[in-house]
Amino acid sequence: MTGPERREQLITVGRKLFADKGFEATSVEEVASRANVSKPVVYEHFGGKEGLYAVVVDREIQALMGGISAALEEPEGARVLLERATLALLDYIESDPDGFRILVRDSPPGQATGSFASVLGDVAAQVEHLLAAEFKQRGLEPKSAPIHAQMLVGMVALTGQWWLDSRKFKKDQVAAHLVNLAWNGLSGLDPKPRLVTLPHR
Repeated sequence: MTGPERREQLITVGRKLFADKGFEATSVEEVASRANVSKPVVYEHFGGKEGLYAVVVDREIQALMGGISAALEEPEGARVLLERATLALLDYIESDPDGFRILVRDSPPGQATGSFASVLGDVAAQVEHLLAAEFKQRGLEPKSAPIHAQMLVGMVALTGQWWLDSRKFKKDQVAAHLVNLAWNGLSGLDPKPRLVTLPHR
């Protein structure tokens, strides 16, 4: 194998192990053994397990964010964009369950980026300005758009995790239910929400 071919082989092997076992339970020894190479070869290409993991996670983030960003590119109304973004995440889960499993696991200690939380934060940032415009149009407070963006993205992501393991519904059904709850919930938003269990302030 050439150097680039060997690197790709190690990424493929490492990706499968990280998906099946997680970061902590995967060792350089096992990666090397599965690839039929010695441990120094893995260190030579990636500097260690953390380096290999970072490359794998970066590729998964690019794949997921690419699909969601493409879904949000065409301005065709907030509901259509919500449907497209929801389907983009479910498409990724369906076509790449190993990649999604890697992203939803905790990142190794000291790694600030590459966690699923940071991915969701990036998605929420894209959704936020769309919601702010929609809120303004409906006479709602645009400043609350960041909260709602986090809630929407979190709802879709957690449901996606559940769907990955259960697969009790077809993808389009899951997307339709998510959009139904999100869209109808947004349509009925109270301009000044308050908790009924707390005294008026």
